[in-house]
Amino acid sequence: MKYLVHVFILPHDDLRDPQGMAVEAALRRLGLDASEARVGKIVRFALEAPDEPSARAQIEDVSRRLLTNPVIERFWYEVEEKA
Repeated sequence: MKYLVHVFILPHDDLRDPQGMAVEAALRRLGLDASEARVGKIVRFALEAPDEPSARAQIEDVSRRLLTNPVIERFWYEVEEKA
């Protein structure tokens, strides 16, 4: 089966996020009452796997080993069967 995967990556909440701080400051300059801005990444890919549990296991593995630095980043993902 083919799955569409989106992996969302953000800095850990207890770490400074200079890009997020810059975005938040810019939003405030534009008159928005913005707070808690964080800047991260989204990685999107299609994955071939025999079933969803297998796909999820592969996504967890590749997210930890390749896509993120677990010391400074956290991740979560969405997976859906692709028609």
